[in-house]
Amino acid sequence: MMKAVSLFALIGSAAAFAPVSQKAASTTELSAWVDETAVGITAPMGFFDPLGFSKGKSDEVMMAYREAELKHGRVAMAACLGWYITASGVHPAFNSELSSDPLEASQQLPFVGWLQFILGCGAVEWLSEKIKSRPGYVPGDLLGAAYWVDDSDDGWVDYQNKEINNGRLAMCAIAGIFTQDYLFGDYGDMIFKH
Repeated sequence: MMKAVSLFALIGSAAAFAPVSQKAASTTELSAWVDETAVGITAPMGFFDPLGFSKGKSDEVMMAYREAELKHGRVAMAACLGWYITASGVHPAFNSELSSDPLEASQQLPFVGWLQFILGCGAVEWLSEKIKSRPGYVPGDLLGAAYWVDDSDDGWVDYQNKEINNGRLAMCAIAGIFTQDYLFGDYGDMIFKH
């Protein structure tokens, strides 16, 4: 059953590369989100909504979606980096006694490790919720860069587009890495070791 779910996740991540018609998306209330100059609308896919979640949604809901996309993309980029470090044989936690396979290491991690992980993630989430409540908050801008630079600066827009696209790629990549490791064994040995 779990193998079928993992395979479905891998196939579903491939659907992220399917283009969405620009005209179909522009008929919704989202004119600001479908405009060619908006952050996140880049070639070759244009407006990125492969499953049509944005149809008929308000700008407030779309801002929440953008926040989630950025957060998931950042976590996926960190997960890909962590998987590489762990799979290359370096596992700094608990005197390097855990497996170099991240899936096995997650099962070997003692309760105190999981507790630290949960409390750390909870603290970050609590802090981000506090930051989001400030006036003029822009989705994903937890450090306040929007106060210094706006979307009229081409360099800043280019940076944001790169972050969104790298996050999208990382989400697909970590889904593939996880599925490969779960179904076929230690993915780190096959890819990362020389």
